[in-house]
Amino acid sequence: MFPTMFFVSVVVFFLMQMIPGDPVELKMLGDGSGDFSPEQLTLERERYGLNDHPVIQFTNWMFGVVQLDFGVSILTDRRVSEDIAIALPLSFQIAIMSTLLATLLAIPLGTLAALRQDTWVDYLIRIFSIAGIATPGFFLGIMMIIGILVITNSQWAPPFDYKPIWVDPWYNLSMLIWPALATGYRYSAVAMRMTRSTVLEVLREDYIRTARAKGLVEKIIINRHALTNAMLPVITVIGIEFAFLIGGLVVTEQVFNLAGIGNLFVTAVELKDYMVVQALVLIVAFVFVFTNFFIDILYAWLDPRIRYA
Repeated sequence: MFPTMFFVSVVVFFLMQMIPGDPVELKMLGDGSGDFSPEQLTLERERYGLNDHPVIQFTNWMFGVVQLDFGVSILTDRRVSEDIAIALPLSFQIAIMSTLLATLLAIPLGTLAALRQDTWVDYLIRIFSIAGIATPGFFLGIMMIIGILVITNSQWAPPFDYKPIWVDPWYNLSMLIWPALATGYRYSAVAMRMTRSTVLEVLREDYIRTARAKGLVEKIIINRHALTNAMLPVITVIGIEFAFLIGGLVVTEQVFNLAGIGNLFVTAVELKDYMVVQALVLIVAFVFVFTNFFIDILYAWLDPRIRYA
């Protein structure tokens, strides 16, 4: 995990250094200071430490990252950690809600489709899952908003200000339930297809036939023997999709007017705010690495044959 995170840090830092354009100059032009002198530009760059050698800049940045200090945003002059602290809880909650919804849909329906292979139940679930894969989350979100407007016959709009669920549960859920449904449906469709395929593969194994020949109850065979082994690839898909949702909901956040990590990512890239981009890439990479690590631990727990030296 640590070599991977260090490699990501090096790559993102020096790639940002190679991007053309000066964020400090862009900021001063945006402030209306079009007649600034080269001395003012040099002083401003000195204030942010941009006149130092790139290696020194990287070393100072890494020392700050270890202390969870990602520096100061060049464009807003706020601590980068403050901006992330506002956006991250929103994206994290959507990712958790979408994951729970996807899991509750994918595993039961995927298992049912495998047990009822080539029946009308199987065909119906497959149509449902393929439709989810084919429908972009942002389009489904737009259809949801239009549907709410038509059904309620009102001027409803997604809430603007984010409030944590422990502060105002009703307001929080009314804001995030719809993007969670839009992303969770597509998310569940991928996991549903994987669940059906892996359960079908496991049900053809010799030990399942042996369990049936011994007279074990079908419910025990499915729950204790088939699903336990079939869940390994499904957990991998669910984990990777969860990590993707942390920073990959840019368009969905735009549709529902949410100030999440994806929205912050796009804004920082457009304005060449190096500090924010570096911090966000590092956080998303950490989520991916930690999620994969957690999945590896689950492998060993679900399958006793797997052991890590």
